[in-house]
Amino acid sequence: MREKDKKIFSEKEKITRRDFLGLSAKGAAATMIAGVFSPSVGSMIGLGGVAEAATKKIKPFTFAVMTDGHLYNIKDHRFDAMFMKAVDMINNMKPRPDMVIYGGDIGQTGLEAEIKKGKNMLDKLKMPYKVIPGEHDWYLDMGKAWRGFFGEENWSINHNGAHVIGMNSIKIDDFWTGPGLTPEERMGRVLELECNSCGPWGVEEDGLEWLKKDVKKVSPDTPVVIFTHSPLWDYYPRWNFATKDAPEIRNILRKFDNVMSVHGHVHQVVFNKIGNISSVGTSSTSWPWPYPPVELPYPHIRHNRLDPGNFEDGMGAHHLSVADNGVGTMFYDPFEPSSIPDAVKRGVKL
Repeated sequence: MREKDKKIFSEKEKITRRDFLGLSAKGAAATMIAGVFSPSVGSMIGLGGVAEAATKKIKPFTFAVMTDGHLYNIKDHRFDAMFMKAVDMINNMKPRPDMVIYGGDIGQTGLEAEIKKGKNMLDKLKMPYKVIPGEHDWYLDMGKAWRGFFGEENWSINHNGAHVIGMNSIKIDDFWTGPGLTPEERMGRVLELECNSCGPWGVEEDGLEWLKKDVKKVSPDTPVVIFTHSPLWDYYPRWNFATKDAPEIRNILRKFDNVMSVHGHVHQVVFNKIGNISSVGTSSTSWPWPYPPVELPYPHIRHNRLDPGNFEDGMGAHHLSVADNGVGTMFYDPFEPSSIPDAVKRGVKL
């Protein structure tokens, strides 16, 4: 791993996801408080004042979005019920979404049985779906089981005049061969929220080359929607809330008038805009992460954690509606409606 990449991660206070679940239950009221939307110049840019740059007229469409189920190979685990609750919610959306995108981390520890369980539940959707991988799906067998169920890790489709991209953004440099780690040990390292030995992840050179070829002949006025597991901006690299080659991705996509980026991994409402790319984070169907200690310039939107003891609070599904002018709006469909601020309920413009 490059020395500059190592500096991103602290060598102290490794936190596993299991540890953080405990912290979340105890401290969520403090760390996820202030879920009120505060109007400001920046926030109005973020939610209500996005310039409608795309000039190409398209046929409007809606995609539903699910992500981060973190299913265990345990019968009737509570994450199963919440996963299926999101599936049922999407099946009952009116109008029915054209397609569903699953944003990664179907399983928790990469077991084939976990991924198969998720596939069986996704098959209950009443519309087509596409899937991208998360790190929890990948590092036990390097994506073998995931590929067996879902195929290519990078894909694109043209839908109603828009170009839709899904990418594997969780590739990391080989940290396991040198120390002779077993697949289980490799997976265990990746399960850490702060995997100091893993280094930052991204799409890597092959992903960048794939993306260049994919969009080479797509016209700049075409609305683009890109789905990745990790954010295409440096939200909080210490927790791998980032993608190391995001600047290169943004450069490849800079020719487009409007790019909408939807990512999983953070388990929370979050928004950012860099140049022509607007990014929005998604809730999970497993647990909500506390917000990292980052003050975002716009907009100030957060989950309202009214009841940290409520296992469904701060979680749910989503749907992205793209209008005929190519501008999208992300709607959150929470299990507990009070967890979403009023401004977010009206949708987040992308």
